[in-house]
Parts: sequence; structure tokens; C-alpha cells
Amino acid sequence: MTSFDTSPQLNVWRALLALAVVFVMLATTGWTALRHHRGTTALQASLTAWEHGHIHGHRLPDPDAAPDVLTRFFASLTVQERARLAHRYPLAVGNMNGAPVALRYRANRFALEKARRVELRRMHDSRLSPDGQQAAGRRMDRFETLMSGHRKILAFDPAGSGRIAEVFGNLSKAERVSVVVPGVDTDLLTFQRTNRKYSAPVGMAKSLYAAERDVSPDTRTAVIAWADYTTPDGLGIDSATAMRAEDGAVRLNALLRGLPGSSPVSLFCHSYGSVVCGLAAHHLPHRVADIAVAASPGMRAGNASRLHTSARVWAMRDATDWVRDVPYLEVGGLGHGADPVSSGFGARVLSAQGAKGHSGYFEPGTASLLNFAEIGVGAYRSVVCADEDNGCWKGLSGTTPVGRA
Repeated sequence: MTSFDTSPQLNVWRALLALAVVFVMLATTGWTALRHHRGTTALQASLTAWEHGHIHGHRLPDPDAAPDVLTRFFASLTVQERARLAHRYPLAVGNMNGAPVALRYRANRFALEKARRVELRRMHDSRLSPDGQQAAGRRMDRFETLMSGHRKILAFDPAGSGRIAEVFGNLSKAERVSVVVPGVDTDLLTFQRTNRKYSAPVGMAKSLYAAERDVSPDTRTAVIAWADYTTPDGLGIDSATAMRAEDGAVRLNALLRGLPGSSPVSLFCHSYGSVVCGLAAHHLPHRVADIAVAASPGMRAGNASRLHTSARVWAMRDATDWVRDVPYLEVGGLGHGADPVSSGFGARVLSAQGAKGHSGYFEPGTASLLNFAEIGVGAYRSVVCADEDNGCWKGLSGTTPVGRA
């Protein structure tokens, strides 16, 4: 009898022990120690300057005002006045939801050039250690890369390890918008990779943009590589809890409410990014049509209905992905809840054939990327389900699947 009475407590302790063991195991596969974020001093300085600024003898609007308020403000200005504000307050304008996207691109180019000059001076600063000078050189190289060509940087904050977002396609004229939300170990230096490029946000977004154009050439699409939140840096309390995801969810919703137009939006959330999307779900604007998660450790919900969203919820996981061994539970703030691909969760489960592990979901030629692209363009009945007998596309309009019985 005593044994029966204490079994719930034993189960909790066993779950916590299992969670600890798995996170230690994951530490050997690439997750590293927790980092300390240094604060957004440059951005805060630009925002403070904006708050004390004037135009036509009037104070500038609150930078945190509703996006439609800021949109109307910028629409009331001449081209020259908008350009002057972007040059004078580049970080403020470049991160301002509601400002015209072309103006944000221009402002962030100014901000990147300023940040590049800062790192150039740090490279030759004798007060820094050789390692510090090399780190400055790596950051300067990244800023130069982000300034090359006609890249469309939608958000940029150089403080600490940095935050950034980039657009592929014409965001203002897109008929469908996709947002890629990445997971741990994402910052300015890992935003784009040469090796394993499809495991980084830029590679993910470019691959998805190309795939969407392949499956529906006549649909005007735009894809945002969104790394504009401070992600967990490897193993630590950050990755095991929702601490970083809570802030990320607020920032993600701010982005979505500030997007131009009214075209449908689909979220593609990888790994810890699915925790961000799960927490953001309840407050998503109605234009968000889909939340698709891959390699998810959980969405901080017991099932899809508890996300309280009108968006369709999709999930996939490759059979070789180590995340399948994460204990899908939440105890005392540790863990991220139920498994999104489990039958009880209630998501529409997609095939991830070919993804090969935790970071291959955006690789060209995979079923996972093709499924993401079909969702991104709204061709729901063309997706490949994990179990075709259940038809994860049932009840949805769109292209009829061909040869996919």
C-alpha cells in the first residue's frame, strides 16, 4: 500500500532524472554552456535618441506604438524625411515594426556599417587579448557579408551575440509569407554557415524560398529568416526551460503584427524554435494560417487545442533525430511538454523522409522541405503525411495530391 501511495512521487523523480540524463547526453552532441547576454546598449541608445527627436516641431512617435500608428506616421513623411530618420536613428528605425520594410533595410545597412567600423577598431585595440581581436575580426567579417549585394536585413541588433532577421523575396507584395524560427545556438555568427548551410537560418530560408517557387511558380512568396531573439546557447537552464522562448514569443508576435499587407503567414519552427512558436500561438494575429514544427522538444502544451490558435498545427520528426529521446514532459518548469508528433497531441503529422537527423529538415530533396514548401504556398492537399492512411491533409482545401495514395 505504501509503495502504491508513493508511486506518483517516484514517477516524478524518475522523470526528472531521465530529463537530466538526456540533457547531459545532448551536451556531448553539440550543446554547450549557458551564455550571459550583454544588453542592447547600442539599440537602446538609438531608441533613446529617437524618443528625444523632433520633426516639423513635433516629437517623434513612441517607437513601441502599435504598428499601424507607426505606418501612418511614416506615410505622412516625404521620401527625404524618411531617409533622414533612417540615417539619424538607424537601429531604432531598422527594428521598428510598422516602419516601411524598404526603409528598415536601408536603416539596417547604415547600422551594419557603423557596427563594422566598431569591430574594425576593436581588431587593432591593444587592450584586447589576441582572442578578443580575433573575435572582433569574425564579427566584422559577418557584418561585411550581411552588407554585401542587396541583402534585405529586416532587424539587426549587434549587442552581445546579436539578433538579426533577413527577407528573401518581396515582402511588401508577397501573396504568402513564411517565417523560419530557429532553435539553440543561433546568433549573428551562426546565422549563416558555409558548411552544413541548411542547418542555419539563412540556408533554411533560402532553401524554403527556392522550394516554394518550384512548387508554385505563379505564387508571389517571401521567406523571413528570423533570428531576432536571444536563443539558448547550448545546454543549460535556458534550453531546458521556456525562459528564452517567452521573450522570443513576444518578439515573434511583434514582428507578425508589424508585417505589411494581409497575406497569410506560415511559421516553420525548428527544434527550440517550436517552443517559441508554442508560446506565441495564443496571441498570433489571425493572418497566421499555419504553425509547422520539426525536431520539436515540445510546444509547452499538452495538446494542439491548448495552443489556443486558429492556425493549423503541423508536426514532423525524422526517425533518426535524437530529439525523439527527450522526455516529453514538463515538471517544475523543466521540459517542454507533450510530443507534437504523438497521436494524442492532435497535430497533422507530416513525413520527414530524407531529413537524416536533427538538422536536415531544410535539405533540398527531402520530403520535409517539400512539405514545408507546399504548406508555405497553401497547397495543403499536396503534402505527404507520415501516415497516408490517416490523411493529415483531410478537411483542407488546396491541390489534390497526385500519386500519393
